[in-house]
Amino acid sequence: MTEVEIIESGKLELYVCGALPESEALELQQSIASSMALQKEVEIIEASYISLAENVAPPLSAVVWTYILDAIGKVKSIDSGTSSSTNWAAITGWAAAIAAICGLFWMLNQNNELERDVQITTTENTELQETLTDAEERQLLTEGILADIRSDNFKTVPLPANPAVAPEAFAKAYYNSDDNIAYIDAAKLPPAPKGKVYQVWALKMQPLTPNSMGLLEDLTALKPGLYKFENFPEAEGFGITLEPEGGSESPTLTQLYVLGTVAPSAP
Repeated sequence: MTEVEIIESGKLELYVCGALPESEALELQQSIASSMALQKEVEIIEASYISLAENVAPPLSAVVWTYILDAIGKVKSIDSGTSSSTNWAAITGWAAAIAAICGLFWMLNQNNELERDVQITTTENTELQETLTDAEERQLLTEGILADIRSDNFKTVPLPANPAVAPEAFAKAYYNSDDNIAYIDAAKLPPAPKGKVYQVWALKMQPLTPNSMGLLEDLTALKPGLYKFENFPEAEGFGITLEPEGGSESPTLTQLYVLGTVAPSAP
């Protein structure tokens, strides 16, 4: 067959999409190798396939296009048959190529969706595991605190309100005088105004001597409303005042919210 006959037969389209019988493909491959015109026609057909595919699917990277063209070149599955000398054969080749490319696009898109689903599931599982871990840690912390304050080493010290300042306020201290540890339950104190902070004081009564234990802030918080203090002087009472942000060296007595004394130990 001449170059013109090969081009008009539609075999080049079938060859590009891998739809020619192996024997015909090998014979045509030899003709293409020895003809610049046929090589140019093959390049035009490949470019046309890519242009057609871009109209039916989202654009893909050059790496994916290389994979598609390699896959098309390896397909050798259609049984041999007689090629028509009319352009109907060319149309058949175009249709086969489009179907092959669309199929590959569909498989690639399905794979991308599956990968996205797997990634989303993995992320959700990780977030769930982190949530469960946080909940378990909070539970263990709560159980540890309860075990502490229920032990005989801790005394419960109610801290009633100063009626002149905050009649609805109330707090409670759980105090271990042997280890100088105190838990302060401040859940019933009103929120501190902006620029202010609550400060806890350990009190000696004779003479009255306040020693700062620290602030009710994130640094001392175990959970919302519950704070832990350590390594402070022995206390005979506890008070909580409202101070400027950062705390004060001595308590502002006009801003004393709650005050309570430690009951003496039984003989």
